[in-house]
Amino acid sequence: MGCDVLILGAGVAGLSTAIDLSRAGLRVEIIEGRERVGGRILTQFDAILNHSVELGAEFVHGLAPEIWLPVQEHDLGVTEVDGDFWCSTNGKLEPCRFFREVEKILSKMDDRSPDQSFLEFLVQKFPGNDHDEAKQHAIAYVSGFNAADPAQVSVQWLVHGRAAEEEIQGDRAFHISGGYQTFLDLLTDDLASRQVPIHLNTKVQRVRWNTGQVEIGVVSGKSEATFSGPCAVITFPLGVLQSAAQEAGINFDPQLPAEKLRALEKLAMGKVVRVTLCFRRRIWEDITAQEKTLAGMSFLFSDDKLFPTWWTQMPDPVPMITGWAPAASAENLRGMSEGRIVQKAIETLSRLLGLKPSVQSELVGAYFHDWDLDPFSQGAYSYVKAGGEGCQRTLGAPVDSTLFFAGEATDVSGHNGTVHGAIASGKRAAQEILALR
Repeated sequence: MGCDVLILGAGVAGLSTAIDLSRAGLRVEIIEGRERVGGRILTQFDAILNHSVELGAEFVHGLAPEIWLPVQEHDLGVTEVDGDFWCSTNGKLEPCRFFREVEKILSKMDDRSPDQSFLEFLVQKFPGNDHDEAKQHAIAYVSGFNAADPAQVSVQWLVHGRAAEEEIQGDRAFHISGGYQTFLDLLTDDLASRQVPIHLNTKVQRVRWNTGQVEIGVVSGKSEATFSGPCAVITFPLGVLQSAAQEAGINFDPQLPAEKLRALEKLAMGKVVRVTLCFRRRIWEDITAQEKTLAGMSFLFSDDKLFPTWWTQMPDPVPMITGWAPAASAENLRGMSEGRIVQKAIETLSRLLGLKPSVQSELVGAYFHDWDLDPFSQGAYSYVKAGGEGCQRTLGAPVDSTLFFAGEATDVSGHNGTVHGAIASGKRAAQEILALR
């Protein structure tokens, strides 16, 4: 029996596409270059702490139905993030008070004016030295949350993303018990029950296509093979597609249409380095600042050049804390070894909290993954450059009813960079194929 649809990539976009198509009776095969499914979901388990550790996607942002419907159907455990927000300013720990001022700045953005970068917006709307501290916090928020260069990121895109978040209460965040791997297991179990083949460790080298026919050249181990079918869904991350467009990676024959190449130029792959440190005990809970302990600390913000943002697992009291180095901070860590990056994270945390160097003796584990150097992702998640709003729709549009596209960078609902955005894009691609049957 032949295959109706080839799906390139076993991240949540590809898995979701496969589920919807197989439920509709189509014969589907998934091709994945990694030795695992999940894409930029990568959950590990710390045996000492008996707790999951996320190296990729971690938070469930808001109440998106793409995640909450299966979570509720299968009664997965979910905990809402809670706790205190602390700031380290000039070596002083204090409760954060900048949110209201940052919100005032962000609320001045609109999508009715010609598009511009976030930095250009700040210069235009808040000239001079007024509101300097609030502006710096706003820059840190945009670069931290979106992993975006504030000198490039589109204001219109930010506005549309904020509106989309508001619709699903995106200011709320949750953890799934057992990590995103638990959610991923729901998808893979569904596909296994439908006997959908997933070819792991099968690297795509060539996508040769013409109307109504696709041939995928792959390498698995030392063997080469070809998969063929009437159409394919391409779920490669943005960084991989951009490499292909520059003829530095997967070969498309013929090359993708010019409008897609132009869309790729208007998108950027955000950079992030994250390190999760596991300790014997919660080393921060006995620290006191302004007559209050840090026992309830959820997030810690600072202007540190390497790891400006940290978060715990609150309200879960596990002694684990994650350092987040987005955008320029990730660039500052470029070229360092994993051991050196972990050491920098420990030094940063110790400095921000005023801990003694001996704190390293409390460390029981450190977890790190470099998504920028990962050949199957080539970055963290996507954002839109100034002047590029709408290019996600162009990137995601089908070509000759033969090539279909999914993945968080192609999401048109305003949820780029999220798991639920990736799932929504896969469901959209499935509907586009089914509409042609």
